[in-house]
Amino acid sequence: MKAARLTLSDRASAGIYEDRSGPEIERILTEAGFPITDWTRIVMPDEQPALESLLRDLADHHRTDLILTTGGTGPSPRDITPEATRAVLERELPGFGEVMRMQSFAKVPTAILSRSTAGTRGTSLIINLPGNPKAIGECLPLLLPAIREALKHLNGE
Repeated sequence: MKAARLTLSDRASAGIYEDRSGPEIERILTEAGFPITDWTRIVMPDEQPALESLLRDLADHHRTDLILTTGGTGPSPRDITPEATRAVLERELPGFGEVMRMQSFAKVPTAILSRSTAGTRGTSLIINLPGNPKAIGECLPLLLPAIREALKHLNGE
């Protein structure tokens, strides 16, 4: 299985601080036993055209099974991840974002500001995760059964 973890952060991409969210995604999937043999790891600034292009390339040309973004889902003007994701999706799967918001809202009332979404492009599953490693640790494990099931459907099983 091919997977990609894309961290959207102007500051992390500029080297101002270390990306901790991307490695947290990888840790959780590895510990959950996902058979990922090929990881793409990218830290990039919050630039919508660049993210759209990268998502298309990973899905269409590299046939990446699972593409997970982290960051860029809030309400600030530079948070463009959901817009870039929706621009390339063929089918939106809003339940992923709904579950993450419900889980996070129980702990942090401002979690309703998250605009995370998910969906498919070809045989790729694309999911927007929070930008905080702790939130990823709380949310991603809840999504694992649905991720497994979606990947089976996308691969024709």
